[in-house]
Amino acid sequence: MTSQVPPKGMSNLMLRVLVGVALIMVALAAVWFGGIPFWLLCVVLGVVMMGEWADLHATPPATKRLSQYALSVPLAVMMPVLGVGPGFFALGLLAGAAFFVVITTRRSGLARGILYVGLPIMALLLIRRQEEGVVFTIWALALVWACDIGAYAAGRFIGGPKLAPTISPNKTWAGLAGGVLLASLLAALLHYRYGLALRLTLATPALAVLAQGGDLYESWLKRTAGVKDSGTVLPGHGGVLDRLDGLVPVAPVAAVLVLLPKFYWW
Repeated sequence: MTSQVPPKGMSNLMLRVLVGVALIMVALAAVWFGGIPFWLLCVVLGVVMMGEWADLHATPPATKRLSQYALSVPLAVMMPVLGVGPGFFALGLLAGAAFFVVITTRRSGLARGILYVGLPIMALLLIRRQEEGVVFTIWALALVWACDIGAYAAGRFIGGPKLAPTISPNKTWAGLAGGVLLASLLAALLHYRYGLALRLTLATPALAVLAQGGDLYESWLKRTAGVKDSGTVLPGHGGVLDRLDGLVPVAPVAAVLVLLPKFYWW
């Protein structure tokens, strides 16, 4: 009996799904435990992202490692319990690391990567340390996941006019709408089931659009660099930047929204 070999596209999709599910499980476990496990996951991802950012900017290996070392200093300071955590001191160190990189390497694009990678990590650590940090962090992560899934499904089955054909030919307006819709439905579920704050629920559609903007920005970076993926560390997905591009702009805005009650009555 002759076995049937699945089409290559199908096998690639299955690999993508399996790796995606595994990544989500790891992320949820780290969020649940919080503390050092969550910080450690963020640090590992951040160092890899910085390396991929350096590669997209055609950075020599030695200079790439220098940028990763520079980023590791503020990330280390953000360690819970043993460090000072995410705060103004860590923010100052992020700015200092970016300044150090631009002074020593004369590469402003590489220095921007310190902030591009470091600010979202700091934001996520800030969100997780709040009293309802588990729900808040899952909301910030899951709205980006839902946006990606909804955009992929709507773009694939509906199609239609392209969103930004010169940057990312596969993205459509229908995909954008599908991503916003699914992310909004997820936020509504978190609101009614787990008490997600109304301000966060109502802000979710705008954050879903922001996630798509982050995706487009990274697509532009890759097109400028002449590469298909930011890296090869994740089978079926490319690099870590490819997976977290939507979260990069969402996390800092989400942190501001989460922290609003500390400054104003809502």
